[in-house]
Amino acid sequence: MYFDELALSDEVLDALWDMHFDECTPVQAETIPVILDRRDVISCAQTGTGKTAAYILPLLTNLAYDDHDPDKLNAIIMAPTRELAQQIDQQMEGFGFYVPFSSVAIYGGKDTNGSWGNQVSGLQKGADIVIATPGRLLSQMNIYNVDFSGVKYFILDEADRMLDMGFYEDIMTIVKRLPPDRQTIMFSATMPPKIRQMAKAIMHDPVEVQIAVSRPPETIHQMCARLFEAQKPGFIQLALQGKGLKKVIIFAGKKQRVKDLARALRTLKIDARAMHSDLEQNERDQVMLDFRNGKVDVLVATDVVSRGIDVTDVPLVINYDVPHDAEDYVHRIGRTARAENSGEAITLVSPDDARYWLRIEQFLKKEIEKIPLPEALGEGPKDDVYAIRSGKGCSAGSRHFSRNRAAHPRKSRGANRGAHR
Repeated sequence: MYFDELALSDEVLDALWDMHFDECTPVQAETIPVILDRRDVISCAQTGTGKTAAYILPLLTNLAYDDHDPDKLNAIIMAPTRELAQQIDQQMEGFGFYVPFSSVAIYGGKDTNGSWGNQVSGLQKGADIVIATPGRLLSQMNIYNVDFSGVKYFILDEADRMLDMGFYEDIMTIVKRLPPDRQTIMFSATMPPKIRQMAKAIMHDPVEVQIAVSRPPETIHQMCARLFEAQKPGFIQLALQGKGLKKVIIFAGKKQRVKDLARALRTLKIDARAMHSDLEQNERDQVMLDFRNGKVDVLVATDVVSRGIDVTDVPLVINYDVPHDAEDYVHRIGRTARAENSGEAITLVSPDDARYWLRIEQFLKKEIEKIPLPEALGEGPKDDVYAIRSGKGCSAGSRHFSRNRAAHPRKSRGANRGAHR
């Protein structure tokens, strides 16, 4: 389906045309018509499927066609992290280029360039759209008298992540301040019982849309390397040094490991930066800006950036540690193979990680390809070590250690489509 087949406003279609967005992703094709019909909807779709546009585009269209008070808040979009709130705000700026609506992003962090004052002003004067993290919005509500009586649209992005981060009570406190006749839209990568419980409490007869529930796209070439913990630094060095790779992300489970690994890579003349929660917000913004612009070759990060960061040309993701949660694995490797690109994901699996890796393979319903270690690292653990630790044996694959991981060229998005509009 193409965007110009949907009942989107001309201004929104013009912005899409300028941005060379032509064909809908599955989640957009399924969800946009429901939102345009003013129905509550709960959509199960993973990161990287175009879900942000799936609610921004119909929201901007509904605001254009519906009666609403321009001096009041009209829509609230909730996001679990500052990074995702910033990304939504950036996409709102692009998709809403031709529409006369104002938006303000409400999130925590160091107050730079008067951000707190800008947030207060937006809430007090009545921005059309508020994009906020739950904790920060609640803080503003506790200090100032925020008028929510004009809110017609309430959107929760990555709802499962918000609940995992302990925001349930904050969300429910905010919901109690909203008009009961609003339209509520919820996006979640998974549909656990707690999500259904919240949906039942805050939504009215929602339409349910299920899109590729929590499975990585086939465009990601998934691999794993079985090795001892002490062999991981050497593997990373051989995978990166002298390869000329750009925009690689390495995920590690602990902040100190992220710091140590980034420092070690820099001693090898690899341009690496660390991203973790100890950084101030302006520092994190600068690191991400440099990474997006190609000034940083390797980003070493905790899960703080595994969701909600829109970098379209990451050719390789490496999991230095195996995530303990299969969903975290999906979101980590989902940083590659975005915007119609292909990509590679390599997970380093030590014997101590065997049980977690088995759960991930069971979740994916397939055995991930094993790649042999480079000869310089020596021998890795034997098969029976993994069989004992995980309860399942596995055989080594035949693929040789990849030495060419250049990013695949981006495909065009139907340049000739839309001329009949």
